[in-house]
Amino acid sequence: MSGVTFEEELDPTMNPDITRLLEGWAFDPEANVRKIEGEDGIAKIQVRVDQGAFQGILQLNLDGRPDGKRPYGTDFVLDHYAMLSNREADEGAFKLDADACKELFDESARIYGRYVFLLQIKEYERVVADTDRNMQLFRFVHRYAEKIADRNNLQKWWPYILRIHATAQAMLAADQDDYDQALSILAETRQQIEDLSEVEAEEFFAERDRSLEALDELVEELAGQRPLSERERLEQELESAISSEEFERAAQLRDRLRDI
Repeated sequence: MSGVTFEEELDPTMNPDITRLLEGWAFDPEANVRKIEGEDGIAKIQVRVDQGAFQGILQLNLDGRPDGKRPYGTDFVLDHYAMLSNREADEGAFKLDADACKELFDESARIYGRYVFLLQIKEYERVVADTDRNMQLFRFVHRYAEKIADRNNLQKWWPYILRIHATAQAMLAADQDDYDQALSILAETRQQIEDLSEVEAEEFFAERDRSLEALDELVEELAGQRPLSERERLEQELESAISSEEFERAAQLRDRLRDI
Protein backbone atom coordinates (compact mmCIF):
# COMPACT_ATOMS: atom_id res chain seq x y z
CA MET A 1 0.00 0.00 0.00
CA SER A 2 1.58 3.20 -1.12
CA GLY A 3 1.65 6.54 0.65
CA VAL A 4 -0.21 9.67 -0.34
CA THR A 5 0.88 13.29 -0.34
CA PHE A 6 -1.23 16.41 -0.34
CA GLU A 7 -0.13 19.42 -2.38
CA GLU A 8 -1.79 22.79 -2.46
CA GLU A 9 -0.78 25.78 -4.57
CA LEU A 10 -0.70 29.24 -3.01
CA ASP A 11 -3.33 31.69 -4.21
CA PRO A 12 -1.35 34.36 -6.13
CA THR A 13 -3.95 36.99 -5.17
CA MET A 14 -3.40 36.42 -1.46
CA ASN A 15 -0.85 38.45 0.51
CA PRO A 16 1.21 35.89 2.46
CA ASP A 17 2.45 38.48 5.00
CA ILE A 18 0.92 37.78 8.44
CA THR A 19 2.43 40.79 10.24
CA ARG A 20 -0.98 42.35 10.93
CA LEU A 21 -2.27 39.10 12.40
CA LEU A 22 0.73 38.87 14.70
CA GLU A 23 0.46 42.50 15.78
CA GLY A 24 -3.25 42.04 16.48
CA TRP A 25 -2.61 39.09 18.75
CA ALA A 26 0.33 39.72 21.05
CA PHE A 27 1.92 36.59 22.44
CA ASP A 28 0.78 35.64 25.94
CA PRO A 29 1.89 32.23 27.23
CA GLU A 30 -1.25 32.11 29.40
CA ALA A 31 -3.60 32.80 26.48
CA ASN A 32 -1.93 31.55 23.32
CA VAL A 33 -4.77 29.34 22.07
CA ARG A 34 -8.09 30.56 20.72
CA LYS A 35 -11.11 29.24 18.82
CA ILE A 36 -12.25 30.91 15.62
CA GLU A 37 -14.61 30.28 12.74
CA GLY A 38 -12.76 30.13 9.44
CA GLU A 39 -13.80 31.83 6.23
CA ASP A 40 -15.02 28.39 5.16
CA GLY A 41 -17.41 28.32 8.13
CA ILE A 42 -15.42 25.56 9.83
CA ALA A 43 -14.48 25.86 13.51
CA LYS A 44 -10.73 26.04 14.08
CA ILE A 45 -8.19 26.62 16.81
CA GLN A 46 -5.23 28.94 16.44
CA VAL A 47 -2.05 28.84 18.48
CA ARG A 48 0.12 31.95 18.84
CA VAL A 49 3.78 30.95 18.67
CA ASP A 50 6.79 32.94 19.86
CA GLN A 51 10.12 31.15 19.63
CA GLY A 52 12.66 33.94 19.65
CA ALA A 53 13.26 34.99 16.08
CA PHE A 54 10.37 32.80 14.93
CA GLN A 55 6.87 34.29 15.20
CA GLY A 56 3.79 32.60 13.89
CA ILE A 57 0.27 31.27 14.22
CA LEU A 58 -0.61 27.61 13.92
CA GLN A 59 -4.11 26.75 12.73
CA LEU A 60 -5.95 23.44 13.03
CA ASN A 61 -9.50 22.33 12.32
CA LEU A 62 -11.43 21.49 15.48
CA ASP A 63 -13.07 18.41 13.96
CA GLY A 64 -12.01 15.82 11.41
CA ARG A 65 -8.35 15.83 10.53
CA PRO A 66 -6.53 18.84 11.98
CA ASP A 67 -5.28 19.78 8.50
CA GLY A 68 -8.78 19.59 7.00
CA LYS A 69 -7.76 16.97 4.43
CA ARG A 70 -9.87 13.95 3.49
CA PRO A 71 -7.36 11.30 2.41
CA TYR A 72 -8.75 8.66 0.07
CA GLY A 73 -12.14 10.39 0.35
CA THR A 74 -12.44 9.47 4.04
CA ASP A 75 -12.34 11.61 7.16
CA PHE A 76 -9.14 9.96 8.38
CA VAL A 77 -6.39 7.74 6.98
CA LEU A 78 -7.32 5.24 9.69
CA ASP A 79 -10.85 5.01 8.28
CA HIS A 80 -9.46 4.14 4.85
CA TYR A 81 -7.22 1.35 6.08
CA ALA A 82 -9.89 0.05 8.46
CA MET A 83 -12.23 -0.36 5.48
CA LEU A 84 -9.53 -2.20 3.56
CA SER A 85 -8.91 -4.49 6.51
CA ASN A 86 -12.61 -5.36 6.66
CA ARG A 87 -12.61 -6.31 2.97
CA GLU A 88 -9.61 -8.58 3.38
CA ALA A 89 -10.41 -9.90 6.85
CA ASP A 90 -11.74 -13.25 5.63
CA GLU A 91 -8.49 -14.09 3.88
CA GLY A 92 -6.39 -12.81 6.77
CA ALA A 93 -4.13 -11.21 4.18
CA PHE A 94 -4.39 -7.59 5.26
CA LYS A 95 -1.12 -5.99 6.34
CA LEU A 96 0.13 -2.44 6.74
CA ASP A 97 3.34 -1.84 4.83
CA ALA A 98 5.91 0.79 5.78
CA ASP A 99 4.25 3.52 3.70
CA ALA A 100 0.84 2.86 5.23
CA CYS A 101 2.33 2.93 8.72
CA LYS A 102 4.07 6.20 7.92
CA GLU A 103 0.71 7.74 6.97
CA LEU A 104 -0.87 6.49 10.16
CA PHE A 105 2.02 7.71 12.30
CA ASP A 106 1.68 11.13 10.67
CA GLU A 107 -2.06 11.23 11.34
CA SER A 108 -1.53 10.16 14.94
CA ALA A 109 1.00 12.96 15.47
CA ARG A 110 -1.39 15.53 14.00
CA ILE A 111 -4.21 14.42 16.28
CA TYR A 112 -1.85 14.42 19.26
CA GLY A 113 -0.82 17.98 18.43
CA ARG A 114 -4.46 19.03 18.44
CA TYR A 115 -5.61 17.39 21.65
CA VAL A 116 -2.72 18.96 23.56
CA PHE A 117 -4.15 22.37 22.65
CA LEU A 118 -7.76 21.23 23.15
CA LEU A 119 -6.90 20.23 26.70
CA GLN A 120 -5.43 23.69 27.27
CA ILE A 121 -8.73 25.39 26.32
CA LYS A 122 -10.80 22.79 28.22
CA GLU A 123 -12.47 21.26 25.16
CA TYR A 124 -12.71 18.01 27.07
CA GLU A 125 -15.26 16.23 24.86
CA ARG A 126 -13.03 16.73 21.84
CA VAL A 127 -9.98 15.58 23.84
CA VAL A 128 -11.85 12.37 24.67
CA ALA A 129 -12.76 11.90 20.99
CA ASP A 130 -9.21 12.56 19.74
CA THR A 131 -7.52 10.34 22.31
CA ASP A 132 -10.06 7.60 21.65
CA ARG A 133 -9.30 7.79 17.92
CA ASN A 134 -5.56 7.67 18.52
CA MET A 135 -5.97 4.66 20.80
CA GLN A 136 -7.88 2.93 18.00
CA LEU A 137 -5.00 3.81 15.68
CA PHE A 138 -2.43 2.43 18.15
CA ARG A 139 -4.29 -0.88 18.34
CA PHE A 140 -4.79 -1.05 14.58
CA VAL A 141 -1.11 -0.53 13.78
CA HIS A 142 -0.04 -2.98 16.49
CA ARG A 143 -2.32 -5.61 15.00
CA TYR A 144 -1.65 -5.20 11.28
CA ALA A 145 1.82 -3.68 10.71
CA GLU A 146 4.12 -5.95 8.67
CA LYS A 147 7.31 -4.90 10.41
CA ILE A 148 7.83 -5.49 14.12
CA ALA A 149 9.40 -2.03 14.51
CA ASP A 150 6.28 -0.39 13.05
CA ARG A 151 4.03 -2.67 15.08
CA ASN A 152 5.63 -1.55 18.32
CA ASN A 153 6.36 2.06 17.40
CA LEU A 154 3.39 3.59 19.21
CA GLN A 155 3.23 1.22 22.18
CA LYS A 156 5.55 3.37 24.26
CA TRP A 157 2.98 6.15 24.36
CA TRP A 158 0.19 4.19 26.06
CA PRO A 159 0.81 5.64 29.55
CA TYR A 160 0.55 9.17 28.19
CA ILE A 161 -2.56 8.73 26.06
CA LEU A 162 -4.40 6.82 28.77
CA ARG A 163 -3.62 9.63 31.20
CA ILE A 164 -4.85 12.40 28.88
CA HIS A 165 -7.98 10.43 27.98
CA ALA A 166 -8.78 9.89 31.67
CA THR A 167 -7.99 13.50 32.57
CA ALA A 168 -10.52 14.77 30.03
CA GLN A 169 -13.16 12.25 31.14
CA ALA A 170 -12.60 13.12 34.79
CA MET A 171 -12.86 16.85 34.13
CA LEU A 172 -16.13 16.34 32.25
CA ALA A 173 -17.49 14.45 35.26
CA ALA A 174 -16.22 17.11 37.67
CA ASP A 175 -17.85 19.83 35.57
CA GLN A 176 -21.14 18.01 36.23
CA ASP A 177 -20.29 17.90 39.97
CA ASP A 178 -19.93 14.12 39.76
CA TYR A 179 -16.69 13.98 41.71
CA ASP A 180 -17.14 10.34 42.69
CA GLN A 181 -17.24 9.37 39.01
CA ALA A 182 -14.23 11.58 38.26
CA LEU A 183 -12.17 10.01 41.03
CA SER A 184 -13.26 6.51 39.96
CA ILE A 185 -12.08 7.19 36.39
CA LEU A 186 -8.69 8.34 37.64
CA ALA A 187 -8.29 5.36 39.96
CA GLU A 188 -9.18 2.88 37.21
CA THR A 189 -6.79 4.53 34.76
CA ARG A 190 -3.99 4.56 37.30
CA GLN A 191 -4.41 0.81 37.71
CA GLN A 192 -4.59 0.36 33.94
CA ILE A 193 -1.28 2.18 33.50
CA GLU A 194 0.36 0.15 36.26
CA ASP A 195 -0.83 -3.05 34.55
CA LEU A 196 0.61 -2.15 31.12
CA SER A 197 3.14 -4.56 29.71
CA GLU A 198 6.52 -2.86 29.79
CA VAL A 199 7.92 -1.54 26.52
CA GLU A 200 11.68 -1.37 26.18
CA ALA A 201 11.81 2.32 25.40
CA GLU A 202 12.92 5.23 27.56
CA GLU A 203 9.76 7.14 26.67
CA PHE A 204 7.56 4.39 28.11
CA PHE A 205 9.15 4.43 31.55
CA ALA A 206 9.37 8.22 31.67
CA GLU A 207 5.75 8.66 30.62
CA ARG A 208 4.54 5.95 32.98
CA ASP A 209 6.15 7.66 35.98
CA ARG A 210 5.02 11.10 34.84
CA SER A 211 1.47 9.94 34.16
CA LEU A 212 1.06 8.21 37.52
CA GLU A 213 2.31 11.32 39.27
CA ALA A 214 0.00 13.57 37.23
CA LEU A 215 -3.02 11.37 37.98
CA ASP A 216 -2.23 11.44 41.70
CA GLU A 217 -2.01 15.23 41.61
CA LEU A 218 -5.36 15.48 39.82
CA VAL A 219 -6.96 13.11 42.34
CA GLU A 220 -5.74 15.36 45.15
CA GLU A 221 -7.03 18.46 43.37
CA LEU A 222 -10.49 17.03 42.65
CA ALA A 223 -10.80 15.45 46.09
CA GLY A 224 -10.21 18.91 47.53
CA GLN A 225 -12.98 20.36 45.36
CA ARG A 226 -15.45 17.57 46.10
CA PRO A 227 -18.25 18.74 48.42
CA LEU A 228 -18.37 16.83 51.69
CA SER A 229 -21.22 14.40 52.25
CA GLU A 230 -23.37 14.94 55.35
CA ARG A 231 -21.53 12.11 57.11
CA GLU A 232 -18.12 13.55 56.25
CA ARG A 233 -19.19 17.00 57.43
CA LEU A 234 -20.50 15.64 60.74
CA GLU A 235 -17.34 13.58 61.23
CA GLN A 236 -15.23 16.71 60.78
CA GLU A 237 -17.42 18.60 63.26
CA LEU A 238 -17.11 15.71 65.72
CA GLU A 239 -13.31 15.77 65.51
CA SER A 240 -13.36 19.52 66.11
CA ALA A 241 -15.72 19.17 69.09
CA ILE A 242 -13.54 16.50 70.69
CA SER A 243 -10.38 18.57 70.12
CA SER A 244 -11.97 21.58 71.83
CA GLU A 245 -13.42 19.38 74.62
CA GLU A 246 -17.03 20.25 73.73
CA PHE A 247 -18.24 16.88 74.96
CA GLU A 248 -21.96 17.63 74.94
CA ARG A 249 -21.68 18.83 71.36
CA ALA A 250 -19.65 15.71 70.51
CA ALA A 251 -22.36 13.47 71.99
CA GLN A 252 -25.01 15.20 69.88
CA LEU A 253 -22.92 14.74 66.76
CA ARG A 254 -22.43 11.04 67.51
CA ASP A 255 -26.20 10.64 67.80
CA ARG A 256 -26.70 12.33 64.45
CA LEU A 257 -24.07 10.10 62.84
CA ARG A 258 -25.85 7.00 64.16
CA ASP A 259 -29.07 8.17 62.51
CA ILE A 260 -27.48 8.44 59.05
